[in-house]
Amino acid sequence: MSLLAQEAPGWLIDAGWVAAALALLTLLLLVARAVSHRLSLVVWGIPEALLAGVLGLLIAPGGPLPLVPEPVMRVWAELPQVLLTLVFACLMLGKPLPKLAGLWRPVSGQISLALVLAFGQYVVGGLAVLLVLGPRLGVSPMMACLIEVAFEGGHGSAAAMGPSYAALGFPGGQALGLTLASAGLVASTLVGGLVVLLGRQLGWLSVHPEDLRQPPRTGSLEQPSHPGAAAWLVNLALAGCAVLVGLALLGGLRLIGGWVGGGVDTVVEDLPVFPFAILGSLITRLLLESSGQAHRALAPIQTRVSTTSANLLITAATAGLDLGLLRADWLPLSVLIAAGLAWNLAVVLLLAPRILPRDWFERAVIEFGQATGVSASGLVLLHMADPFDQSTALPAFSIKQLMLQPFLAGGVITVVAPLAVAGWGLPVWTGVCLGLVLIFATTGLVLAGTAPKAVA
Repeated sequence: MSLLAQEAPGWLIDAGWVAAALALLTLLLLVARAVSHRLSLVVWGIPEALLAGVLGLLIAPGGPLPLVPEPVMRVWAELPQVLLTLVFACLMLGKPLPKLAGLWRPVSGQISLALVLAFGQYVVGGLAVLLVLGPRLGVSPMMACLIEVAFEGGHGSAAAMGPSYAALGFPGGQALGLTLASAGLVASTLVGGLVVLLGRQLGWLSVHPEDLRQPPRTGSLEQPSHPGAAAWLVNLALAGCAVLVGLALLGGLRLIGGWVGGGVDTVVEDLPVFPFAILGSLITRLLLESSGQAHRALAPIQTRVSTTSANLLITAATAGLDLGLLRADWLPLSVLIAAGLAWNLAVVLLLAPRILPRDWFERAVIEFGQATGVSASGLVLLHMADPFDQSTALPAFSIKQLMLQPFLAGGVITVVAPLAVAGWGLPVWTGVCLGLVLIFATTGLVLAGTAPKAVA
């Protein structure tokens, strides 16, 4: 390798490590798929991506069999934000855009649920710091923001927020956020898989297991079931266009923020690109439909790209867990993980069936994945519950993401939250978030007619 470093240009060496990192992730997923099929692990609610990540963790430098070189680990650390951007870029491309008329009612429950989950994470994080972590360990009040940043925003948000935390006197915020994001992905896929298993046993799924033996035939005339290489290239290019549009939107917003100043530039500068990728996906789809080229975007390909990206993301994040940081800060991280998980499970299992319309479980499980391990985990869990995309969960989730992503899970609220904690104090910020949770929960119940749905 030293000879290669002397002879080859730096970009070629970097490209080689990227290729090696992706190839190793793919190999881990293939091995995990074979093991999962052999042991029927899906029946037990264990996703293949989680198993692949555990296998990667075993051969990582900090694992019992350290075989993965450090350059590959560095690539894996950068991949989650890139892959999450690709997941968002595919969300709106493969399906016709819904009509604006009558759109609000089907999506209102999804939006209410997402808002309760997100602001509730600030509440439980604030209570954990105020009642446990602060008095006993003397942690920074900023730690109360980490659940929403890491669980909802993921690695991209945690990395982007690092400089802001450091400027506010919390220099360890980025490392803790990245570790918590990886732990959230592991927890969401493992616990979420068990929730899917529970829902299947209790009959909560809108599609019963016996109906999943064969994929539905509807729509087979419109789109080929086995698209060729040209179709794959076109659809990958469309996803790339969505990413480029998102980058352009973010660049324009940062330019405007620089002109405005007054703190707006600071907020905008910390925004990651992936919240804008879904806007890029929407704009690209609009252009395709307006030009009569919507048939170019094939739902099977876009779904496959999104799901594969989500699986690679979970594998890379799990394999890259910082075991040293987990050992050093296991107590505060464990408290935050437990608080976030308990809140997300309570909202999804108790509130979701009361405010969501039909297909409530599929709609709820994708929100659980999003709220615990970003959208990638939500898509993996939805695929476990609805492998042939027969429910209304994905369209509702995509529209909800389009409306809320610029604000939460790496958006404006995520950036503003630590500033509010520093300016108002943690008790006031926690109280404000509690008030918002009560407002959004009540709104969801009122819009749903306050009549609980039967869930058994």
